[in-house]
Amino acid sequence: MTQPAQSATHKGRYESLLDFVSPEDTVCIPIVADPDAIASALSLKRLLWRKVQKTIICRVNAIKRSDNLAMIRGLKVTLPYITKTDLTKVTKWALVDSQPHHHKALSNLDFTIIIDHHSPDPSLKVPFMDIREEYGAVSSIMTEYLKAAGIVPSAKLATALFYGIKTDTDNFTRTSTSADIKAFRYLYPHANLNIIKKIESSEINKTNIADFRKAFEVLTIIGDTAYIHMGVVKDSDALVVIADFFLKMAEATWCVVSGIYGKKVIIILRNAGFRLDAGKVAKRLFGELGSAGGHKSAARAEIPTSAFADKAGELPTEISDYIASKIKKR
Repeated sequence: MTQPAQSATHKGRYESLLDFVSPEDTVCIPIVADPDAIASALSLKRLLWRKVQKTIICRVNAIKRSDNLAMIRGLKVTLPYITKTDLTKVTKWALVDSQPHHHKALSNLDFTIIIDHHSPDPSLKVPFMDIREEYGAVSSIMTEYLKAAGIVPSAKLATALFYGIKTDTDNFTRTSTSADIKAFRYLYPHANLNIIKKIESSEINKTNIADFRKAFEVLTIIGDTAYIHMGVVKDSDALVVIADFFLKMAEATWCVVSGIYGKKVIIILRNAGFRLDAGKVAKRLFGELGSAGGHKSAARAEIPTSAFADKAGELPTEISDYIASKIKKR
């Protein structure tokens, strides 16, 4: 396995990357689409411009969050599903902000290039692999590649990278390094801040109005926690959107949003206080019944519905009462 040494210069990494592609290649970058992945894929496509025959970007997941959809609209990004993309001429596969085991649609692809910041799978064997766990965003890594290549990003690309860093570091409240800050500062004069403002204010759209209406109706304040139980939901991502939104309440240091999705109870935790750790709290409150964990400011728990009494009509209420009781004991 060839891998750029961690002590390698940015220029050295960039030159090494180019060793693994040729002008005859058609490169496909399938992504688990979120702002960091989209920005990173656009960056890799720019790096490979005129170095390969063609670069294709596609996605393996549905994009449902309003702000992510606003990013795609605002930057005019085209992201077709992998199943609706012509892949017959693809000769090389590249992956950014993810690894093959993160999504079943990626697991059987033979990747030549992986650039990521998640913990590496020990069994991963890829010709070119640049994984930096300490970085808060892959967008920061890709900014370094662009600088090493002598490429000044266009306004569109700079805006995508700028927003990718903002979201993956949660405005530098999550894990990040001086390299993330340096990349952010470099991109600032090149980014379109009006588009950033529009993206960040696009939390509600016509498809999730009903979810927000219900959330306002069932909102309960427990001490410094805004708690919302949504009952049965069609999309677990809606819980994340609602949790991020209601943390903005002046009275709330914590926001906990729960819902029943399929055969699981999903619980999303957010906090905005000092010396608080959502990941540890999630494990302590809900770890005994299912999986739980996350970062200091954001966490998630998933509990099988079978862990609760099987009373079909009363199940949502029982779950809500259980979670509320846990919050009170926090």
